[in-house]
Amino acid sequence: MTPRRPAVKPPQDEQAADAARAALAERQGRVVAALVAGGEPPPGFDRERMRVQAHSLLAKRRAIVAKLRPDAAEAAGPDLAAEFAAYAQARAEPPPGYRADAGDFAAWLRARGRTFPEDERSRPWWSRLPGLRGRAS
Repeated sequence: MTPRRPAVKPPQDEQAADAARAALAERQGRVVAALVAGGEPPPGFDRERMRVQAHSLLAKRRAIVAKLRPDAAEAAGPDLAAEFAAYAQARAEPPPGYRADAGDFAAWLRARGRTFPEDERSRPWWSRLPGLRGRAS
């Protein structure tokens, strides 16, 4: 027996599918905004769970940025968590990638008057890797 071919969908079904995709994309965008940009959780989502998950994602992002830019973490000092939270909240969405995020955070700290222990541009990139700080090139 040969498999049946699916019937060709009329154009109105394609329009309905496009509308459904657009609605899904909008809802997904609201979830992402609630998780990474401090937006309101969409209706039907548990506010507390969304808050906890957003906090966890922010902490993960902060830890990675601190590893990539230890000079920025050092410049923020004991206020790192608060400074990074303020930086993240001031942005509509995170930059594309952790390195860009780390660079933007360092620039944000400088704009707020934080002084850096050493100008990172004067050091070779490998000296900024964890465990290699202070080694001569």
